[in-house]
Amino acid sequence: MGIERYLFTVRYHALRVLPRDADALRILHISDAHMAPWQHHKQEWIAGLARLEPDLIVNTGDNIGHRDGLSGLRDAFEPFTGVPGLFVHGSNDFQGPSFRNPLRYFTGPSQRNPEIEEMDVDALDGYLTDDLGWTLIDNAATSLEVRGVRINAFGVNDAHRDWDDLEVLPEAIGELGEADLTLGVTHAPYRRVLDEYVDLGADVIFAGHTHGGQVRIPGSRDALVANCDIPLDQARGLSEWTHDGRTAPLNVSAGLGHSIYAPVRFACRPEVTLLTLLPR
Repeated sequence: MGIERYLFTVRYHALRVLPRDADALRILHISDAHMAPWQHHKQEWIAGLARLEPDLIVNTGDNIGHRDGLSGLRDAFEPFTGVPGLFVHGSNDFQGPSFRNPLRYFTGPSQRNPEIEEMDVDALDGYLTDDLGWTLIDNAATSLEVRGVRINAFGVNDAHRDWDDLEVLPEAIGELGEADLTLGVTHAPYRRVLDEYVDLGADVIFAGHTHGGQVRIPGSRDALVANCDIPLDQARGLSEWTHDGRTAPLNVSAGLGHSIYAPVRFACRPEVTLLTLLPR
């Protein structure tokens, strides 16, 4: 349980969702780094992912796991400078971790701790937007072009803390115009968010937050817990989400880290996903 948290891995998937004449796109999905400054092995491993040459990075939040975590995050993400990116926040980008009894996760999603350390989210955002050139899409939408593919993307702030504002998205998306590909991005994959994303026309949905359960039964499809209301067999990996007759691919990353107060993983390696999008 103390070793597997260092066994970082890349999951590879491919989806045929692009227009027929489009070039393939390589999307690197990064989530839940929960970075602390002393986690040098994690920082070096993330930096080495530049060898995958992603065309776009989707970051689904919880980047910081310590008040000085941004220093480690800079070392990890520096090789991605200039690569287009999209990101949303998880609550740990705003609030530091605290000790929790892990057995309480079996009673339902965790509750907010009022005695929490505030993180410097402005410094984090300044680095991700100004230095790396990524775009924040908390309760917002944006449009960008990558390798000749026009992409519309929308996202929400952390639904686990009820910071999501789904009502603003239809108008924000409507102002973008037509696109070849539409991406929905969220930190926490709550059903209400996933349903709305499908209704809004997402071609692919990205999420994190669950840590894949963090501790799993070997060989089981189901996580023991998900810390949200997603079905336990969809708390990690690529699956599909269907609502009102429409279906979209859903990738839930098990993430790269863990709370510094719960430094364990079992049968659930820390991960990123390289998702290759191909023409239909």
